[in-house]
Amino acid sequence: MNRISLLVSDVDGTLVTPDKRLTEASCAAVARLRAQGIAFSIASSRPPFGLRMLIGPLDLRLPLAAFNGAALVAPDLAPLEQRLLPRLVAQETLALLRARGIDAWVFTVDRWLLRDPAAAYVALEQRTIATEPTAVEDFDGALDGAAKIVGVSAVPGQLADAERALRGAIGGRALAARSQPYYLDVTPAGADKGTAVAALQRRLGIPAAETAVIGDGENDLAMFAGAGLAIAMGNAAAAVKQRAAAVTLGNAEDGFAAAVERLILPRAG
Repeated sequence: MNRISLLVSDVDGTLVTPDKRLTEASCAAVARLRAQGIAFSIASSRPPFGLRMLIGPLDLRLPLAAFNGAALVAPDLAPLEQRLLPRLVAQETLALLRARGIDAWVFTVDRWLLRDPAAAYVALEQRTIATEPTAVEDFDGALDGAAKIVGVSAVPGQLADAERALRGAIGGRALAARSQPYYLDVTPAGADKGTAVAALQRRLGIPAAETAVIGDGENDLAMFAGAGLAIAMGNAAAAVKQRAAAVTLGNAEDGFAAAVERLILPRAG
């Protein structure tokens, strides 16, 4: 077995429970990683301010990846690397979502903007990132600072169709991937969870062969490709599990902690 020197974890669907809680088992697992000399960080679709509540309980000390890798921030949330969506791409994305009847959210480095505070999943996102949204009539004034646009829908299959349409429309100018079945994230081109993992590897001097990653979503596949060990959560879709070297329990069953105990700690240096 290859030695593991770095573990990078997704957050929602992986590190936290379905109701967005950090469990005692997850916190203890991260502490055991540190005790064994294994570096730990997170790569999330959340905005930087949506990671704040994880930093203390997990005693995070390394750079953190937000916006699916488009932002790298220090543990105090000071920006280290940041990419933004081109204004034209943001406008085209919003127009396509609007034409399909899909709600849209716009995230800047420090704000979450939306049109309808009573729409589906707004309350869930408020609990998840512990942040109040800002309601606006028009997104235009924020598009020069947009780091992520999210299409939100409770209609089965609607976001899969929109994802295909967006990939055709914005091509290599931005990335479109679902972070949850009900969220379609559009983020800057050239930055994803894979590039975030690579940035951590460079900063720490740790090779890909000694890196493990764990996640549940399609947006986690980019980091699967740059790691020596890719682990899928039990609640992941079949396509994600097929790309992983191992599958752990679901996030309702402390699958993250189980993976650390069974798959990571035995490979500590």
